[in-house]
Amino acid sequence: MLFIITSVATVAFGVYWYLNRHKPLKYFLRDLRYAIDMQGCGAAGLIDDWVNKSRNNVVLPDASEKIAVITGGARGIGKEVVRGLLKAKMTVIMGVRDPQSIGKLQDSMENGRKLVAFPLDLQSLKTVKEFADNVLKAYPEVHLLVNNAGIMYVDYKETEDSFETHMAVNHLSHFYLAHLLLPALKKGGKPDSPSRIVNVSSCAHYAGYIHFDDLNAKKHYDSVTAYAQSKLAQLMITRHVNKLLEESGENVKCYSVHPGIVNTDLFDNTMFSKLPWVTKTLFKSPEKGAVSILFACFNNEILNKGGLYISNCQEGISNRFSKNIEHQQRLFQVSCDLVGVEQEKYGKN
Repeated sequence: MLFIITSVATVAFGVYWYLNRHKPLKYFLRDLRYAIDMQGCGAAGLIDDWVNKSRNNVVLPDASEKIAVITGGARGIGKEVVRGLLKAKMTVIMGVRDPQSIGKLQDSMENGRKLVAFPLDLQSLKTVKEFADNVLKAYPEVHLLVNNAGIMYVDYKETEDSFETHMAVNHLSHFYLAHLLLPALKKGGKPDSPSRIVNVSSCAHYAGYIHFDDLNAKKHYDSVTAYAQSKLAQLMITRHVNKLLEESGENVKCYSVHPGIVNTDLFDNTMFSKLPWVTKTLFKSPEKGAVSILFACFNNEILNKGGLYISNCQEGISNRFSKNIEHQQRLFQVSCDLVGVEQEKYGKN
């Protein structure tokens, strides 16, 4: 058995080296470590999903007077989150590239008449600002923001703002959106019912590291590294922003969520796209993946645990880097600078 395992590992390493032989040694070794760590994160995530399957449940309240904003709700996990928010009778505002495309969603969902959409492209800070302006004009009070949209393992590309796309879509644009909607979230929050910001992160953050010297991967790009970094950034900024809001006495709580290993089109750029029976058999359905996100949106037992990282409706395991206060502060400062937010005004009235 040991011989077989060693042989398979040797062949796998040989293939990996051949495909990446053009890389400088330091980047080859770094990317190899990320690839190995990411496989470990995925395996651990699958085990966690199966072991804690019974915990993965949520009770939807009657939130008929409340307003929710969500990014990326047209398909996959986001679509099922939208379905849950509508079942809770919330008015749901979706940020999508083509607002005209939501007609079928409105017709197919309970309380679909309460679903509206404004244009949003997370690869453009300009459209993030326009989306936020549209929301604030129509809804001066917001009670829930779910930063759900995301990309994974895409080829290197820079946005119109010169950001690497994983960092832009998964972290910076959502960070900017939360800042822009913060006045409405403050108005919507009450001492016994605070507003919530829910950032959809991933267990993949565990393999991540914030490369402050090359945040936009201009020196070297690896899609696995970029994805893990962006998801780690989401978790870290959740903790730091929640701390700022608590210190300023605001009735707004922040949470980050790993929805599980879910069968969605995020895996189109991985080997699993060629193994559909694996994803259907082992991965969560989008409906099950939405449960932990909805838990973060509605559960009242976590109100005294702002900044919590949630997996399967309980506290998840996060890496050491994410817990470092100095790293959180530095990431916040860098993020503010990149999107043009004044740090000293953040979280203040």
